[in-house]
Amino acid sequence: MANLRVLKKEIDYRLEELVFDCDMAIYFQPAKVEDIFAIMEQGVQLRNALYTQANNPAEPHNPSLVRKHYAALRQQMDASFGELFEKLSEVNK
Repeated sequence: MANLRVLKKEIDYRLEELVFDCDMAIYFQPAKVEDIFAIMEQGVQLRNALYTQANNPAEPHNPSLVRKHYAALRQQMDASFGELFEKLSEVNK
């Protein structure tokens, strides 16, 4: 189960990075606070959804399917947080 623990730490790390970048954006762009807060809220909702998916694999007794589930979850995490960082970049232009 070490992989699950590492996956959850990665999810939290990505959220921390997003929140830190949003805080910096608020500091430099105080006029766009509402847009930046919306991105932060989306990040928190994404984190909660990813945790739910990580804690509830479809077939917990089949190791092969569990590995595939976590691999797909990692790809989803990369893509979703990437989209949020792109949104933040668009707000900062």
